[in-house]
Amino acid sequence: MSDHEHEGHHDHGHHEHDEHHAHDAESVGVGVVTVSSSRSLAEDDSGDAIVDLLEGAGHAVVAREVVVDEREAIAGAIEELLATPAVEAIITNGGTGASPDDVTVPTVRPLFDRELPGFGERFRARSAEDIGPRAMLSTATAGLSGGVAIFCLPGSEAAVRLGVSELILPTLGHVVGLAGRDE
Repeated sequence: MSDHEHEGHHDHGHHEHDEHHAHDAESVGVGVVTVSSSRSLAEDDSGDAIVDLLEGAGHAVVAREVVVDEREAIAGAIEELLATPAVEAIITNGGTGASPDDVTVPTVRPLFDRELPGFGERFRARSAEDIGPRAMLSTATAGLSGGVAIFCLPGSEAAVRLGVSELILPTLGHVVGLAGRDE
């Protein structure tokens, strides 16, 4: 078999792949919510890390707040962001542990139209490489609500940096493009 026989071969899936990514959002408007009863905005290192990573990647943080870890406060913040047209994605941090006080996920999950279980699965698998089996205790998750992507991360700065840099940033434009608020 000569080399020339392979020159005419093309990847027929290539164009479909391009079209699949054609609607990816280059710059996403993100709302950042820190869930903590002990941190203020001035002491929110995890929130700062999310903002720095997002802005460094060309995304816009259009809203940011710290709320206490109570269902009413969390739901109010998320619902307000969902009603804000500039918000295409929401990242929460805090309240994703296994204790009864950790109420972020049970509060946010009912707002999802569709859960994205792969996010939490991948986050826990990747976290286990760093912290071992304790990663299984995280309830980190993601989903879509009315065309807005919502990611719920733990509150530690290390967890936030891992989740945003390794999982959210590589997929944010794509998931927002797929979810499409305007559709």
